[in-house]
Amino acid sequence: MPPIHQLTKRAKQLLWIASLLPTLAFSQAWPTKQPIKLVAVFPPGGSVDQVSRIIAPVLSQQLGQSVVVENKGGASGVIGTASVLSAPADGYTFAVVFDTHGVNQSLIPNMPYDSKKDIVPLILVGTSAMVLTSNVGNEFKTFADVVAAAKAKKNVSFGTIGNGSLGHLAMALLGKNANLEFNHIPYKGGGPLMTDAVAGHVPLAMGTVFLSKPHIDNKRIRPLAVTSLKRVAEFPDVPTIAEAGFPGFEAPAWWALLASAKTPPDIVKRMNEELNKVLQNPEVSQRLSAQGIEISGGSVDKAKTFIDKQIDTWAKVVRDNGIKPD
Repeated sequence: MPPIHQLTKRAKQLLWIASLLPTLAFSQAWPTKQPIKLVAVFPPGGSVDQVSRIIAPVLSQQLGQSVVVENKGGASGVIGTASVLSAPADGYTFAVVFDTHGVNQSLIPNMPYDSKKDIVPLILVGTSAMVLTSNVGNEFKTFADVVAAAKAKKNVSFGTIGNGSLGHLAMALLGKNANLEFNHIPYKGGGPLMTDAVAGHVPLAMGTVFLSKPHIDNKRIRPLAVTSLKRVAEFPDVPTIAEAGFPGFEAPAWWALLASAKTPPDIVKRMNEELNKVLQNPEVSQRLSAQGIEISGGSVDKAKTFIDKQIDTWAKVVRDNGIKPD
């Protein structure tokens, strides 16, 4: 019979192996346990909702598991993101976010999470120019018309998807640098913003090409300028703000998928691989590109580097302009 000390050592080994089994079984079982939820952190009708619904069916097909989209808007994406972080970190609940994610940490007091520490980006879906548009029935026919009215302090109002959104910060940056006076009207997402822009209830709207393009194509709103350094292919005749007298001006919109930092690393790795395949799918890439999104993809580290830089960049704009949340 083996000595007691050998039995103890062997027992410890067996206990260690046994402790690994739930993790191994869990990882091997994913994603067969239940449907995967993509939480779109803005209401239906906006670009986050649309990006989520373009990605979901292809991801579902690849994983052999249902992928459902749930809209959970509020607080510029904080409510939806917080709900993902409060769910079990088991690889079945992820957030689809917009560029407001890069602003919220510096804008919103008492944040329920740390945007850099509590979250791991799965992938940077892509970037896009934003476009300043006017209702076809109002006096703003060109970007120069807007600048002239703002210089004359004519109470030039513009709408965005929310207070502290990238559209809001871009116009605040433009106003501060050029001594232009604008009146910001925040909406609760892209859907409500476009509804009022098309109806003429707000004279100007700052939204992504993705959000604005269908209404521009229908000739219900007019594009005046874009926020990228180069003109966008969808609107080759529309000037950039940079070339319209404000050199170097740039404010890219972006979309990403995020997970809790507590998510098992092998699931994060697998999701990154699967999402890269989704973005390479011809139908997905065509649908995203048609809406003005320049697809990024790539590694988790690439996404984290980009997002962390956005957080730092816009924190300065929030501080410098004294921007407060709703």
